[in-house]
Amino acid sequence: METLEESVCRWRKELHQIPEIGFHEKKTVRYLEHELKEMGYHPEYILETGLCIFLDYGKNASIAFRSDIDGLKIKEETHCAFASHHDGYMHACGHDGHMAALLGLAKKLKENNDYPYNIVLIFQPGEEVCDGAKKVIETGIFEKYCIKAIFGMHMFPDVEEGMIACRKGPLMAESGELDVTVHGKSAHAGKYHEGIDSIVIASQLISNYQSIISRMVSPMEPAVLNIGYIQGGTVRNIVGSQTVFNGTVRTYSEAVFDRIVKAMEGFNNGCEEAYGCKIDFMCHPFNPPVLNDAYLYNQVKTLAGNDYIELEEPVMLAEDFSHYQKVVPGVFFYLGTRTHEFNSGLHTASFQFNEKILIKAVDLYYKIATFLDLGE
Repeated sequence: METLEESVCRWRKELHQIPEIGFHEKKTVRYLEHELKEMGYHPEYILETGLCIFLDYGKNASIAFRSDIDGLKIKEETHCAFASHHDGYMHACGHDGHMAALLGLAKKLKENNDYPYNIVLIFQPGEEVCDGAKKVIETGIFEKYCIKAIFGMHMFPDVEEGMIACRKGPLMAESGELDVTVHGKSAHAGKYHEGIDSIVIASQLISNYQSIISRMVSPMEPAVLNIGYIQGGTVRNIVGSQTVFNGTVRTYSEAVFDRIVKAMEGFNNGCEEAYGCKIDFMCHPFNPPVLNDAYLYNQVKTLAGNDYIELEEPVMLAEDFSHYQKVVPGVFFYLGTRTHEFNSGLHTASFQFNEKILIKAVDLYYKIATFLDLGE
């Protein structure tokens, strides 16, 4: 019979071979359903490709543990023996490990038949496309099962292998995607005054946008505004009639995010008035910041013991786990994967880790399930 660690390692390798993008995780959810039924559970479908399990111990409140389950549209270059069977798709963000750890918790929970709170295990689709957590919340399971707290984790190559890393308060950023199109007017370069140069206007906007971070946001409130794509014009001697640029905005504060967006809109209005152009602008927030509850965090830190590392600063990555934390208090933590051999970043074609470390996450999850005090 397999040990718990052997099962977790097997699950991770088998799941790694069948990555699927958000809300298309049909093979993945069937695999999870089969393994959970083998343990004696009766998983419930949430959304079309998500699962949850409610473990009723007769308590008045429940705590939840969540794993995301989707992969990425990345062609794998790890050359490992259990590489993706789906060409062009890969678990490059560690979700295979997240699922294996939550399956491990499900198996370990069978060791006892009573816990301080009822337990809900959530296998969530669509994290990478940003809608998964919101859609799970909309199913009503938080109210249905009286969930009062939620926990989750992420593999993290910036932290030493096997270490649990976390911090109270801000852990990850609010994120939004910036899409701007400047509509000008074409003209010959020799008669540029007859046109409206969308390229020049876009250049001014980008420069002005950057001044928001350096001159309108407090240096005590970290923020990122990055333009990663720009395309404008047609040929060298024609005034460009249209220029498109895209970017991302990230902060640890919803108020700061709103301030940045309003400032960009102000610059847009000024350029439209000055140049007679039209600017299409969109910058909606996708994920709020991940904010770890201080009371729950202190317990998780204690339960992690000698495997714990305190993060000095939050990171500018984003996670839709934050949507759950707007409904109930929660803690999100990192499981370090970095070694000399495994040091590629998340969302890279070579991202890989030693699945044996997943037992650390299983053990911490189990300690939370066993010893957590909601303080109610």
